[in-house]
Amino acid sequence: MPADAPNILVIRRRYLGDIVLLGTVLRNLRLHWPAARLTVLTERAYAGVLAMNPDADEVLPFPHRLGEWWTLWRRLRRARFTHVLAFDNRDKTAFITLASGAARRYGLRHARPVHLGRCYTHRESVPLAFLDDHHINDLCHRLLVRAGVPIVSHDVVLKPLVADLTFVRALPELATLPKDRPRLLVHPGSRSAFRVWPAESFAAVCNRLQAEGLASITLVAGPAELHLVEEIQRRMTTPVACLRQPFTVPQLGALFASFDRLLCHDSGPMHLAAAVGTRVVALFGSQSRIIFAPVGAGHVTLSPPLPCVNCVAPGTCQRDDAYHNYCVRNITPAEVAAAVRRALQ
Repeated sequence: MPADAPNILVIRRRYLGDIVLLGTVLRNLRLHWPAARLTVLTERAYAGVLAMNPDADEVLPFPHRLGEWWTLWRRLRRARFTHVLAFDNRDKTAFITLASGAARRYGLRHARPVHLGRCYTHRESVPLAFLDDHHINDLCHRLLVRAGVPIVSHDVVLKPLVADLTFVRALPELATLPKDRPRLLVHPGSRSAFRVWPAESFAAVCNRLQAEGLASITLVAGPAELHLVEEIQRRMTTPVACLRQPFTVPQLGALFASFDRLLCHDSGPMHLAAAVGTRVVALFGSQSRIIFAPVGAGHVTLSPPLPCVNCVAPGTCQRDDAYHNYCVRNITPAEVAAAVRRALQ
């Protein structure tokens, strides 16, 4: 295979936001090697993200059952990858990297030496303090630089599919929205209960914005989060549209692209909305806004005073663990309403 047309396997197992942000890796690879073939190995649940990414040529599902491992083994040997870039340094991904037989195998790890380092021909171990003042994309870029790929773009751009845009436009809940004001979509869910802002706070913000005539508001959440939408609607005194049907990831991307703004948590949907071009107002807890900020201009992020000065759950919150505390609840409805108001204007 010509040196300017490598066959590259990128390994990034999960989650939604991480697969969205992988777009900047694929973009820089494509800019450096326009003729390269780019294959991504990821969990099936997130393959839909890559259907919207024009830089991804193929998606391989991450194996779980014995038969799936055998199928992947055969595909790896048949593909004859020249490069593997592994962004998940675990036992299984190290084995897959080695099994690929690629001449150049790059492994990345943050804060520790690369695990099972002999599976890789090149290793990039990034110091713990690196993420004190860098975005998570900058961490991934370290592996690109190790592979000799210059960082030309920091953008993450996904393009919703025509069929999904058509599906969204046909939703009856959207057809009745007023056309004389901006559309605000509210996604109150998160895969972590610690990051969820209270339903009564969402309701207070939505009531205020609609009473002021600043936006027409629609609520949406995943199947496991519908109770949040229903609780917000129950507490509202102004009418609000609710989308209760399940959406595929590409359909959700098309839905986000159909709205002017999204109010949400620091979450995978936040990154998905930013990638399809919708500006977000995002609520953070004690997770770093520097590390996980939505990519692009015009976004607004809010977080409570840190370190915490008014713990809302002192018997539950773990002060030194950003993943296990309720700091997001210290953001007030007045602060969020003001931020959304500015964003809409």
